[in-house]
Amino acid sequence: MDKNVFGEKLITCGTSPMTGFYRNGCCESGDDDRGVHTVCAVVTDEFLHFSKSAGNDLSTPRPEFMFAGLKPGDHWCLCAARWVEAMQAGMAPMVVLEATNEKTLDFVPLDTLVKYAYKATIKS
Repeated sequence: MDKNVFGEKLITCGTSPMTGFYRNGCCESGDDDRGVHTVCAVVTDEFLHFSKSAGNDLSTPRPEFMFAGLKPGDHWCLCAARWVEAMQAGMAPMVVLEATNEKTLDFVPLDTLVKYAYKATIKS
């Protein structure tokens, strides 16, 4: 069972759209996941533009892959290396730590991830 960056049970990242390398809503990763899709990110318009300019268009629908395209606010399991590239470029999206796989720590230290922690706001 995959664990999050705190060594606890990995929670669901997103189901609308359905995310994860295995398309089960979680940022689980196995030997067949060469891209290491382990960072649960809350995507932004800036990140989507950055990713497209880096050769990975995540905003354009691709029906042949049952992919509707991402929009700002979607929760998506990103490749750890791509998230690090975005961070270095000042374009990293916020991260849901409880849904981010501990394998991400092979790419970026926990204290760095904490700086990008997504905190949901409750509307009253």
